[in-house]
Amino acid sequence: MAQVRFFAAAADIIGVPERSCEVSSVGQLRELIQSEYGLSADKVVSRCSVFVAGVRAENDDVVIGASDTVDVLPPFAGG
Repeated sequence: MAQVRFFAAAADIIGVPERSCEVSSVGQLRELIQSEYGLSADKVVSRCSVFVAGVRAENDDVVIGASDTVDVLPPFAGG
């Protein structure tokens, strides 16, 4: 199972900073989040950048391997 780490607002809305997920793509991860945590979580996560094994996922078709670490990071602000 992939290890998914949530940061900042994503961790707040999901309720945990990290969890294991059995998904095979970024799109499946987004579907899982919506089904388990609801539309408000999906709205937050849909604005987040997703990194799979340290590489930014450019679309929902990016494959997630069973041993991958996935980071879900909200947009950063500051200067």
